[in-house]
Order: sequence, then structure tokens, then C-alpha cells
Amino acid sequence: MPELTPYQWMLAIAASIGVGLSKSGFTGVGMFHVLVFAFLFDPKQSTGVVLPMLIVADILAVCTFKQHARWDYVIKMLPPTCLGVIVGWLLMFKLNEAAYKPVIGSLILALAGVQIARLRKPSWFDHIPHAKWFAWSMGLLSGFSTMLANAAGPIMSLYLVTVALPKLELIGTIAWFFLILNIFKVPFSWSLGLIRTDTLALNAVLVPGIVFGLFIGRWLVHRIPQRLFDGLVLVFSIIAALKLIAEAF
Repeated sequence: MPELTPYQWMLAIAASIGVGLSKSGFTGVGMFHVLVFAFLFDPKQSTGVVLPMLIVADILAVCTFKQHARWDYVIKMLPPTCLGVIVGWLLMFKLNEAAYKPVIGSLILALAGVQIARLRKPSWFDHIPHAKWFAWSMGLLSGFSTMLANAAGPIMSLYLVTVALPKLELIGTIAWFFLILNIFKVPFSWSLGLIRTDTLALNAVLVPGIVFGLFIGRWLVHRIPQRLFDGLVLVFSIIAALKLIAEAF
């Protein structure tokens, strides 16, 4: 197991709670654990440290919200997203991390801008969110982002908010979608040497924090109105995007 100072353990536990919270629908919060583990470990290596924790959180989220899933969206988004994972995996052999994080952040901001415009002028976007090209674009971007930076949560959440999915259906759909996607990512991360036995021990120790975060999130999501929930997804996604862009400077 990696040796951490008490301060680093506090950060790791807080980040594990953030993992659970992000899987209850507050996906933009997920950038917190991305940043923490990138601080504790090498940014590239941290993607492999976080992946087993995400799978544990996905399993718990599926157990909690599985009845709300919209499988038509899961099936629609998986092919382009898996293709995006393969593209991201190939790029990880060559691409400098500093080059792609601002790109991902900028694209999340652009998608957030589309959602804000949609809220102000709904008639402008009657057909775009449901168009096949839009779904494939979001899928490719999600796969690319999740492989390179575990940053697909805000993208998928914004996409499902844009197509007007109710909050519980959004959470259930994301739970199944990311469980399948993160399991699909395992051999690619393993081939890059990003998943190691020593960090798996750390993952096991942090599981209670994930469970705690998920239950906090579940308690909150049942008490937040749909309009406020959509707004929070939008705000957290914008914050996550700005964090990704800021890391380049």
C-alpha cells in the first residue's frame, strides 16, 4: 500500500466520499477526487488508482438506482463511447496530459453553454439533443475524456440533462452506463501499467468512504427539486471544466 501522511490520508478519504457522492447524480463533484488523486500520485498514474474505486461506486449506484435506468440511452451511447476509450488509450502512449485537459475542459464549457442557451431559448434545440450525430459526438468525447482523465461524468450528465431526462432516470442510466464503461476500461489501463496491486489495497481501505458518500448523495437527491438538480449539474460541470483548463497554466 502507498505510504501517505496523515494529511494525505485525510485528502484520500475526502476524495473517496466524493467518488460516492458523484455516483448519486452530482457528477461534477467527481472532479474533486480527480484533482486529489492527481495531487497524491502522478496525474497519469492516478487514473488507474481511481478506476477500481469508480467500479465499486458504480456497483453500489446500480444496486441503489437500477430500477430508474433508461436502457435505450445506455445502448445508444456505449458504441461511440467505447470507440472514444480506444482512441484515448492510443493517445495515452504519446500525448502529454497538459495538452488534452484544457481541450476536455473547453468542450465541457461549450456543452454547458448549449444547455444554458437551451434553457433560455428551448425552440432552438428541439431536435439537436436527440440527433444521432449529437449522441455520437457526446459518446466519443465521453470515451476520450474518461480514458485520459476520468472526466466523462460532467459530459454524460450534461448530455442527459440536455435531452430532458428526469433526475432519477439520469442517475440510474449513468450508473449502468459507467459500470459497463469502467469495466471495459480495465484491460486498457492494465496494459498501460496504471492498475497496480499496491494501489488496490488502498482502494479497499477507502471503500467505506465511497459507501458513505453514496448514501449522502442518495439522501440529498430525493430532497432536491428537478430544476435545482439540473442547475447544480450545470454549475458543477462548469467548475470541473474550469479546473481542467486552469491546470494547464
